[in-house]
Amino acid sequence: MDQDGTQRADGRVRDTTPARRMRELDRAEALRLVATVSLGRIVFTQHALPAVRPVNHLVEDGDIIIIRIHDDGALASLVAPADVPGVVVAYEADVIDPDTHLGWSVVVTGYASLVADAGEADRYAELLRPCVAQPMAGALRIRPDLVTGFRLEAEGTRPASAARGRS
Repeated sequence: MDQDGTQRADGRVRDTTPARRMRELDRAEALRLVATVSLGRIVFTQHALPAVRPVNHLVEDGDIIIIRIHDDGALASLVAPADVPGVVVAYEADVIDPDTHLGWSVVVTGYASLVADAGEADRYAELLRPCVAQPMAGALRIRPDLVTGFRLEAEGTRPASAARGRS
């Protein structure tokens, strides 16, 4: 039996899901939360099909997501032609407690482009901790166009901004 139900004597399951609510995040709060974690998932197209890879990231200037790429990795194929703003990708990061199911999730959709400046790429190589022991071939910069997110909260909790306003 999962944690959100109990089995009754007649074999049917009674829902005992704790009262939760989903609160939408604004762009600034969503990007601030992404900056608090170092791992996420990039969604991209590979051979005309959706592909997802876990990657580490950093957030620069409050809204630019930087991830590392490897020469032989699938993400190395995301280099866009010079006459387009980049390759469309989605990036998702979250922190959701496996027991309480409380936490947050953010999805950023935008254009990924190769970091062309060697000095910048070297700086990112120092800042980004690799997930696997492969040399970094470069970095991708994701410029968000659409940022969506939500927080799963226990019913009766207030957003921090509302709580500060009532003191």
